[in-house]
Amino acid sequence: MNDISLLLVHASICTPIQLHPQRSTSVSPSARNLSIVLFKQKKEEINQLSMEGEEGTQQPQLVLANKLFLLTHPDVDDIEKVRLRDEVFNSINSNDMAPLYETLVSDKVLNLDQKALDSMRAKINEELTKLDEKIADAEENLGESEVREAHLAKSLFFIRIGDKEKALEQLKLTESKTVAVGQKMDLVFYTLQIGFFHMDFDLISKSIDKAKNLFEEGGDWERKNRLKVYEGLYCMSTRNFKTAADLFLDSISTFTTYEIFPYDTFIFYTVLTSIISLDRVSLKQKVVDAPEILTVIGKIPYLSEFLNSLYECQYKSFFSAFAGLTEHIKLDRYLHPHFRYYMREVRTVVYSQFLEAYKSVTIEAMAKAFGVTVDFIDLELSRFIAAGKLHCKIDKVAGVLETNRPDAKNALYQATIKQGDFLLNRIQKLSRVIDL
Repeated sequence: MNDISLLLVHASICTPIQLHPQRSTSVSPSARNLSIVLFKQKKEEINQLSMEGEEGTQQPQLVLANKLFLLTHPDVDDIEKVRLRDEVFNSINSNDMAPLYETLVSDKVLNLDQKALDSMRAKINEELTKLDEKIADAEENLGESEVREAHLAKSLFFIRIGDKEKALEQLKLTESKTVAVGQKMDLVFYTLQIGFFHMDFDLISKSIDKAKNLFEEGGDWERKNRLKVYEGLYCMSTRNFKTAADLFLDSISTFTTYEIFPYDTFIFYTVLTSIISLDRVSLKQKVVDAPEILTVIGKIPYLSEFLNSLYECQYKSFFSAFAGLTEHIKLDRYLHPHFRYYMREVRTVVYSQFLEAYKSVTIEAMAKAFGVTVDFIDLELSRFIAAGKLHCKIDKVAGVLETNRPDAKNALYQATIKQGDFLLNRIQKLSRVIDL
C-alpha cells in the first residue's frame, strides 16, 4: 500500500473538521459503486407502516431517507443518481407523499410532475375523508380502544405521506386517547422515526427523554432494549461514540429494532464505535470474541480485517482495510457528518497502540510497520503531537520517537489541579459580583 493510496485514509490531517467533507477525487468509480451497493436497502412495497415488522425489514420512510441522502451526495456518480432519482420518485408516488414531493421539487432535488402531484393530492384528500369518517363512527358507536385505533391510523397515514407537522400533531392527539404505557412507548418510537427521517436531533432527544420517563411508570424489557438502539443511533449521529458503543453492545443479544436498520448495519455501527471507545481488553471480550458479531462480521466487506488486524497489531493490513471502509463510512447517512473526525480518532488509537509498546523507536521502524515512507509518518505524527493526541517527542537528528505518555494517576492529578484552578477562579469572580 503506497503513500498515495494511504492519503485517502489520512486526508483529514491537513483539513479542519467539516460537517460536509469535500468530494474526494482519488476514489475510483468501482470503489464508489461498491460502497453504494453495500448500503443499498432492500426494495419493498408497503401499504401500511409496521412498528416491528419481519426480521430485516426497515421502515420504508427510512429506506427513502437513505436514498435521498445518496441522491444529494457529491461522491455518488451521475449514473447512479439517475437510478436513485427514479426509485425516490416511484416510492413517493406509490405512497402519495405529496408534502415531501413538494419540498424536494422546491429544493430542485426532483423535477415537477404536476399530473402526479395532483393525483397524490386527490388520493390524500380521499383517504383523509375515510379516516375522519372512521374516527367519527368510532366516537359515536364504539369504545375507547376503537377510537384510539382510528386516531392511530390517521397518525400513520400522515407519517406515510411525509407530513411531519401533521403527523406529530396527530400522534399527540392519539397519545391523549392512550392509557397503556406500552402503547405510549410505541407512539414515541414513531416520533423517533420521524426525527431520524428529518435528522431532527432536538425532536429525537426530547422523545428519548420522554421514553425514559415512561419507563419509570413501567414497561416491558423488549421496548427498553429497542430504546437503547434508538438512543445509540442518536449518540452516534451526534458524535458521542463512547455512549453509542456502550448502548449498542448492550443490545447485541436482544436486537429487534429492524425498523431503523438491518442487523448487519447494526453490527457495522457497533464495531466502528467500539474500536475508538474501548480499551484492548474490553474490545477483545465484547467485540473480537463476541459470537453475535462473529456470525455477521464476515458479511460486511473489510470490517473483519479492520477489527482483527487492529487487535493483532497488523498495521499494514489495518490501514488497507481502513482504506476500504472509508467509502462505506462516507456514504453512511448517520456517519457522514463525522467522517473526518472518525478518521482522526481511529488513527489516534492505532498510533497510540503502536507507541505503547516502546519507550523509544526509530521513525523508520514505525514507517515500515505501517507501510509508508519516513517523511509521511513524520508529518503525520507531528500533527497529532501538536494537537495533543499523542504523547511522544520526535528527535529529528537521531530519527527517533521518544514516548512520554503520563500514567493514569498523573493524568488524573493534572486534571484535578486544572479543574480546581478553574473552580477557584470562578469563585473569585462570583465573590466580586456579590461583594462578599
